[in-house]
Amino acid sequence: MVPVLSFGTGTFGGRGEFFGRWGDTDVAAAKKMVDACLEAGINLFDTANVYSAGASEEILGKALEGRRQDALIATKATFTMGEGPNDRGSSRWHLIKACEDSLRRLGTDYIDIFFMHGFDAQPAVEEVMRALDDLVTSGKVRYLGCSNFSGWQTMKSLAVSDRYGWNRYVAYQGYYSLVGRDYEWELMPLALDQGVGTMVWSPLGWGRLTGKIRRDAPMGEGRIKQGGAVGGPEVAEEYLYDVVDALEEVAKEQDASIPQVALAWVISRPAVSSVVMGARNEKQLLDNIRAAEIELTEAQIQRLDQASHRTPTYPYWHQRDFDRNPKPTSW
Repeated sequence: MVPVLSFGTGTFGGRGEFFGRWGDTDVAAAKKMVDACLEAGINLFDTANVYSAGASEEILGKALEGRRQDALIATKATFTMGEGPNDRGSSRWHLIKACEDSLRRLGTDYIDIFFMHGFDAQPAVEEVMRALDDLVTSGKVRYLGCSNFSGWQTMKSLAVSDRYGWNRYVAYQGYYSLVGRDYEWELMPLALDQGVGTMVWSPLGWGRLTGKIRRDAPMGEGRIKQGGAVGGPEVAEEYLYDVVDALEEVAKEQDASIPQVALAWVISRPAVSSVVMGARNEKQLLDNIRAAEIELTEAQIQRLDQASHRTPTYPYWHQRDFDRNPKPTSW
C-alpha cells in the first residue's frame, strides 16, 4: 500500500549543474521535510542514484536514520554513474552493483521499489529481468518498477517475466501533467490492462504549473527562470496560458492554490497510484500536501480536460473513433 502523494528528493544535494538548478536541500532541511511528510501520512520517498551523483540518496538515508521502518524508499538505476563502460545501463553486472551502491548510500539493507530509470536496449530483456528477479529473491529489493519506458518496452518486459515466472514490474513511473498528457495514449491503457500502478513524476509540468507563470505577467524568480526547465518537454506558450487560466478559475472555486488543483487533477486520473511531489522548502511541501484533500467536481475536471486537450498522434487519434476501444480518459 502506498500513499496517494509521495515525496521526490530530486532537490536534495544540488550537486552538478543540472541538479543544482533543482535545489540544494541539505540534511537539516531534509529532516524537516521528512518529518512533515511522515506526520501527514506520506511515507513513500522517491530518489535515484543519478540525482546529484548519489548525494540525494545519501541525504535521504541520513534524514531517515532511526525511522527506516516507518518509510518506503524508491530508487532507480540505469543512467550513467561513472566513466567506465559498465557504469551505465541495465546489464546484470551494472544492476547488481548499482543496487548495492544505493543500499550503501541510503544506509539500509533493502529497497522497497527498485525502478529501471530508462530502457536499455543493449542487454537482452531476459538478462535484465532475471537480474532483477535475483535482487528480489535475495531480499535486497521488495518490488520492481520501470520508468520512462515506451508501451512496447514495458509490455515485452512483463511478458518475459510472466513466461519464466520471474518477479514482474508492478509500478510504472512516468511523466504526466495537465500540460503533458501523452501518457494517456498508450501507457495508461497498458497500466490498466496489466494491473501496473503508476507513480507520476513532475505533475506540475516541470514547474510550469506552480502559479508563477501566468498570462501577461512577468516570470517570477524560481527554477524555470533559472533554466530549470532544461531537459523537459517543450510547451507552447498560449497552450500553457489556457491551462493556467482554467486552473486559476478552479482554484478560486476550491479556495486552493493553482499547484494544489494541478496535483488534485493528476491524483484523480485512472491508473494513478501515487503522485511524486517535489519541494524546495517546507513551505512548498506543506502547500502541496493539501492537494490530497481536494475533491474536484465533474464539471471542474471537464473544464481542465478541455483546456489541456491535445489531439493524439497516430494511431491513437484513429483508435478513438472505434467505440469498442476502451477509453480510460476523455479524448
